[in-house]
Amino acid sequence: MSDPTYPPLDRLKPVAFGLWIVDSGPIHAAGMMPLPVRMSVVRLANGDVWLHSPTRYDAGLHREIEALGPIRHLVAPNVAHWTYLKAWQRHCPQALTWAAPNLRERRQVRQAGVRLDRDLDDAAPPEWADDLTQVVVPGGLGFREVAFFHAASATLILTDLVLNLEPDKLPPLMRPFLRMAGATAPDGRAPIYLRLVVRLRRRDAARAAARLVALAPERVVFSHGAWFDRNGTEELRRSLRWLIG
Repeated sequence: MSDPTYPPLDRLKPVAFGLWIVDSGPIHAAGMMPLPVRMSVVRLANGDVWLHSPTRYDAGLHREIEALGPIRHLVAPNVAHWTYLKAWQRHCPQALTWAAPNLRERRQVRQAGVRLDRDLDDAAPPEWADDLTQVVVPGGLGFREVAFFHAASATLILTDLVLNLEPDKLPPLMRPFLRMAGATAPDGRAPIYLRLVVRLRRRDAARAAARLVALAPERVVFSHGAWFDRNGTEELRRSLRWLIG
């Protein structure tokens, strides 16, 4: 049986100065095929720890992260990546939860009782303005994804704007469909449904995407699939060609 994940799971993996990832999953996209999922962890210059798109809670992982510094920020970077916030909130009561635009309007979020302390926008808040630049990529139907650039490691942190699933980790019957959808490595892009949604705000989204490329990242981390550990700017430009040409 194919395993889409990247073991070891639910453990810190160093990426660059002040930056780690946590691979987890699998999760089921729209109740269908299993996907790997990834959290990014940044230690800010003041020693606080920032969790981007928290994955499932694990006590051992929590201890590993707390060894880096106190967890002060939980970030839900788009309207889909919020499922595990509540567990982390329960175990990290001192942490603020930051929400992508429009997340608090989602009925599922309100019903789940997830606490959202502050909303994200294009301007980085004082809590991490010295460490991270952020850009909101808009779409139709309320979609927003907030991208973050970690200057100390020259790393761009995305969520769903790139899906780069490795074919040999996928069920054989799904491979041709995902390849046609443009979601498989080495030519991964945003999934086709998301491209359609983002194109509803194409002009604004293209402007935001151009800002991301202009940041010239050395690497690009995202939530699903094989992230770009080198040639980040070139890989990002290729992955966003559907939006910025």
